[in-house]
Amino acid sequence: MDSVNNGFGSARMTGSMEGATGGTLPPGLTEEEAEELRVELTKVEDEIQTLRQVLAAKERHAGDIKRQLGISPLNEIKQNISKGWQDVQSSNAYKKTQETLSQAGQVTSAALSSMGAAISERIGTMRSSPSFRSFEERVGSLRK
Repeated sequence: MDSVNNGFGSARMTGSMEGATGGTLPPGLTEEEAEELRVELTKVEDEIQTLRQVLAAKERHAGDIKRQLGISPLNEIKQNISKGWQDVQSSNAYKKTQETLSQAGQVTSAALSSMGAAISERIGTMRSSPSFRSFEERVGSLRK
């Protein structure tokens, strides 16, 4: 079994096997099957450890290449945000929201324009009324 471990899985092997070697085997499992599973578990754990080491080496290598190219983590974040924003802008939900807001703006603008015209008309009507003229005359006489 030591030849399978290669020094990688011995700590995991001990921890992983404690339950299975505690004296009782799970129901329906023979000692030979349990031993095969232990060996397989050790192999899989060793493969996982190897893959982690390979991945870490690849990440270091990618980091070195990025540094040589002058790509900083801040540049990467900016690029990711920019790409994310482009993705959002090209999404159907964003386009529908933009259209809805544009239509709402147009309706609001038309309503405000109409309201402004109505207020102007109402003020014009008020200015020509006798009571407003009387008020204007009184204010005018106070100024003199």
